[in-house]
Amino acid sequence: MDLLTTARAWRDQDPDATTRAELDDLITAAEAGELTPLAERFSSRLAFGTAGLRGELGAGPNRMNRVLVTQAAAGLAAYLLSKDPSPSIVIGYDGRRNSEVFARDTATIMAGAGVATTLLPRHLPTPVLAFAVRHFDTSAGVMVTASHNPANDNGYKVYLGKDDHGSQIVPPEDGLIAADIDIVAKGSITDLPRSTDFIVADDTVVHEYVRETAALATPGAPLSFVYSAMHGVGWETAKAVFIAAGFGEPAVVTEQVEPDATFPTVAFPNPEEPGAMDLTFARAEEVGADLAIVNDPDADRLAVAVPSADGVWRRLTGNEVGYLLGWRAAERADADGVLAASIVSSPALRAVADAYQLRYEDTLTGFKWISRVPGLSYGYEEALGYLVDPGVVRDKDGISAAVDFLSLVSELKADGKSVDDHLNDFADRFGAFASAQLSLRFDDLSLIGAAMSRLRATPPVHVGSVIVETIDDFADGFAHYPASDILRMHLTDGARIVVRPSGTEPKLKVYIDASSNSGTAHERRAAAEAVVAELEAGMKALLA
Repeated sequence: MDLLTTARAWRDQDPDATTRAELDDLITAAEAGELTPLAERFSSRLAFGTAGLRGELGAGPNRMNRVLVTQAAAGLAAYLLSKDPSPSIVIGYDGRRNSEVFARDTATIMAGAGVATTLLPRHLPTPVLAFAVRHFDTSAGVMVTASHNPANDNGYKVYLGKDDHGSQIVPPEDGLIAADIDIVAKGSITDLPRSTDFIVADDTVVHEYVRETAALATPGAPLSFVYSAMHGVGWETAKAVFIAAGFGEPAVVTEQVEPDATFPTVAFPNPEEPGAMDLTFARAEEVGADLAIVNDPDADRLAVAVPSADGVWRRLTGNEVGYLLGWRAAERADADGVLAASIVSSPALRAVADAYQLRYEDTLTGFKWISRVPGLSYGYEEALGYLVDPGVVRDKDGISAAVDFLSLVSELKADGKSVDDHLNDFADRFGAFASAQLSLRFDDLSLIGAAMSRLRATPPVHVGSVIVETIDDFADGFAHYPASDILRMHLTDGARIVVRPSGTEPKLKVYIDASSNSGTAHERRAAAEAVVAELEAGMKALLA
């Protein structure tokens, strides 16, 4: 009876006819004795944390819907008002289902609470929202997006302005906001004050983002390149940036260039997923391109593909793009500049920083940490995230990163070199670094915790034939890092394996790195890749 009473109360405050009908069906089934589906929706609620909210669309507190988002908006408004008597916020949204609805609900709640509110003019990339927090000098920002998650997901990402410079929230702010949301959730959203007295921004903010992002470019030889928006919102803004930067308009993957919330041509709208870039490869081969650029659906990530000597296209790893852009950043950094990467990213960036006598910082995963490194010149994460211009955007930005990589390739082309030549030059100068990632998807989230518990209870003494020398367990905090569900294994000859649950998807992730400084560039790269292949096979067997 408590479950049914709670469910009916949720339904009665739900302004969305679709989720209200969905809940009616679940309540009817529960009244007939089928309690499990309804109980699953109300057994917990989507947790508000350092990634804000993210989850599957649907009815009830364990899904993304208008009730949950309205509660989050009211809780965030209460938090902002507790910190500043005159707070302000800017709100953006992508092209996913219900993104604009959630954004407008947030705007009316914020305005009703007395927060000065600006809504971006239409669906736009996440980097434009991150830029807008600084451009408008607001207290906070909200971006409604689920980035590269499956089609039926959506999310709610929160940024803080002023002294936080437009970075994503981190503890303790996430906990304080969550506490305010919990207070709101005890009542009905129908009682919350609302107002349409908010500003809808004009295109000036977009034009300024385009201008400042294009200023990063250093074009060399003319390039032929292909672009895909992966059914997201990147194309309009990216095209304007590419033209303003002097690279011209690329050939596009027509099937994927316009926003489509169903993501019809990909199983998952993530450039890292097998097959996701097949249409891009085909288009690049068709036009004889020098390289291909792909943004994820909210354009905060960048994937790059290049042709090999035999004409076969391949996607560069996130680490390859990351350390090549890091090399560029080191070249232009001041003497007190800082390079940063997450602990799951390649050690290659540390080698670059050492060679240029720059400070290097490791952070926990997520740009909420990378963006907050003091004195940051450049930061990256192997999951296709790059922060190349911290003075403009304090978050990963797949468009500015594309401009920087286009500049690199055009300069190489002017010198008669390819990206593969440049990777060999990197190996000659800094050593060769290879990496791999395993992503194990689970339908039952408890199995992820069980796998981590097994590794802690019986840690491996070797992976394949490579000896495990030490293991860092971050469960209770490690060194200067806060407590996190992470295991890091140090193996012989500098190899490394990091295991952690994903923060945004039902996956267990394994990151493998190895390096070599012996022999020619080709020999170094081959040796590092051989170690990674052995460790990858060993971890698959260990976690099977």
